[in-house]
Amino acid sequence: MRLFIAIEPGYLSGYFKILQSQIPGDLAKFSLAKSFHLTLKFLGEVDESWLEAIKTSLNKVSFTPFTAFLTGIGFFPNEKNIKVIWLGFDQSEKIIELQKNIDKSLRHILKPDNRFHPHITLARVKLIKDREMFLAKISQINTEEKQLEAVSFRLIKSTLTPEGLVYEVLAEFPQDL
Repeated sequence: MRLFIAIEPGYLSGYFKILQSQIPGDLAKFSLAKSFHLTLKFLGEVDESWLEAIKTSLNKVSFTPFTAFLTGIGFFPNEKNIKVIWLGFDQSEKIIELQKNIDKSLRHILKPDNRFHPHITLARVKLIKDREMFLAKISQINTEEKQLEAVSFRLIKSTLTPEGLVYEVLAEFPQDL
């Protein structure tokens, strides 16, 4: 099964959809993210026999609810070769600390993620017709600062179907919610 660990800011979905609607579709071909999450760790394909060990490890992660602030739009891997359009975070120290704690808790099962960058994916880009004009229009999108209230994180299973990815929450941490 394909697994990842994430914070799901469901209450901000409407805001993310507004931002998506402002991405200039006349200048690029892209696929919009259908659901939004901040991935803390992508586990990839994991044998089901490891599921309980993963849950037990995640249950030991020290977690205190925190607030992070959404900020501007960015690109992976960079502006010259745009493959992903994302929304970043200011004051992301708490997110990075949580991600490191998750990595530590799973180090006996999976190797750490040394390239973590807190973000929420808005779109995956297939083709940009005019990069200069595209970047100019993206820079005009108003990404007013919004708060992300992180009260828990989740272990999520993703299944690829003909209609796209389907997510299933397998566990939520801390478990005493």
